[in-house]
Amino acid sequence: MHGEQVAAEQEALMGQSHDGPVRERWARLRFAIVGPLLVAPPAAGELHQALQELSAKTWHHPASGLPIQFGVSTIERWFYAARAAPQDPMSVLKTRVRADAGATRTIAAALIAAIDAQYREHPSWSCQLHYDNLRVALAGDAPLPSYSTLRRYLKVQGLFKQPRRRARQSTGELAAAVWRGSHEVRSFELEHVNALWHLDFHHGSRQVLTAGGQWLTPMLLGVLDDRSRLACHVQWYLDESAQSLVHGLCQAFAKRALPRALLSDNGSAMLSAEFAGGLQALGIVHETTLPYSAYQNAKQEVFWARVEGRLLAMLEGVEPLRLELLNTATQAWAEQEYQRSVHGEIKTSPLARYLAGPDVGRACPDSAGLRRAFCLEVTRRQRVSDGTVSLDGQRFEIPARYRHLERLHLRYARWDLSSVELVDARRGTRLCALYPLDKAANANTARRLLEPTTPSPAPLPASSMAPLLKKLMADYAATGLPPAYLPTHSDAEPV
Repeated sequence: MHGEQVAAEQEALMGQSHDGPVRERWARLRFAIVGPLLVAPPAAGELHQALQELSAKTWHHPASGLPIQFGVSTIERWFYAARAAPQDPMSVLKTRVRADAGATRTIAAALIAAIDAQYREHPSWSCQLHYDNLRVALAGDAPLPSYSTLRRYLKVQGLFKQPRRRARQSTGELAAAVWRGSHEVRSFELEHVNALWHLDFHHGSRQVLTAGGQWLTPMLLGVLDDRSRLACHVQWYLDESAQSLVHGLCQAFAKRALPRALLSDNGSAMLSAEFAGGLQALGIVHETTLPYSAYQNAKQEVFWARVEGRLLAMLEGVEPLRLELLNTATQAWAEQEYQRSVHGEIKTSPLARYLAGPDVGRACPDSAGLRRAFCLEVTRRQRVSDGTVSLDGQRFEIPARYRHLERLHLRYARWDLSSVELVDARRGTRLCALYPLDKAANANTARRLLEPTTPSPAPLPASSMAPLLKKLMADYAATGLPPAYLPTHSDAEPV
């Protein structure tokens, strides 16, 4: 019997492997315990003693590895189950699925309402904290289920613990939280290069010293291709304005191509009229993420982590840091390291995947075409007195050949009043460029003779009464009504 126990111990040790599912590990442990009894069945009347000896031994739990012992009745049940299935004893020794698995105990409607109301008020609470507060709040008014039942209910209903929210949240933040709780989140990637670009600003962790002696926090504009993760353009700016956004994006267009769509957040620069009008003029679909939902632009967030962890980390010894040096180092790092390093998700370098295609990008127009695209179109009234128009507090002269236009359509960028264009209201085509009013130059310049817009006929003296008045008098006389006034002697015709 001693040799059989040693064999059982060796089998048990072999069964303590943590490989495979838990049910398989339980089956190996149980078979290691009762296996020797199947190999050498005890003689009549000795089975109970053998079971007692096995129950006195200590085994290793197949899941936690902690010491564990089993009762005589448990081992006896395993023995008879394995002996009853001589063809496949391991299958009957596996952990069986409970009959009520996947089912939830019935919870009263009043209790469900209390649970839901408490979760809506405190979504950051843990399940244990919900349970403890419900026990106090109900105070015997309704039967409280067990902690496990409450935990299963919260899990089935998707009422998971949320990050702790601030004391005051805006309406947009609350709406975004509701949307995230009711919609699934999926990773995505388009199948073509230049089909979708990601665009965002990132506040850097280092400050730069300006020429004026100020320490400012720069912001990095990053434009990434969705499929290849290629950095189409990256550049640091001192503000997050529409001017900086257009300046950087036009460089990305010139270096790569015109994409089909662009994804950005809801920043003021991304929603400016110049930016929206430029994308529309270039045939680029502009998609925006939901407010307070940065996870929708997660590819940008991964790129920012690379910038902070590698680029800015290598500039720790540079003091003071200038914006020019920061931009020069950023371009070198992006083109020489980031673009050529293997990306962990796509399993290749961004540059290699970008060149591999397939590509749906389009040719980029010249710099003048890009400048004209990102403009704001407004309507102004022309001053008849001097042929000028006011625009953002500055007056511009209108060429004399357009003096007949009462309302003018102007296209310009608010940050660049040096390039203002007069456009055709119906076709949108460019008519001419407008220049600021120069009163000093006008004071010393001879006035040109205006050419008539249309030939003016020579004026003629009035020959008779107007036809309309003649008709009105005739119609009034034909009504047969009495005179509407009493004439005086002065109304009589002279003889």
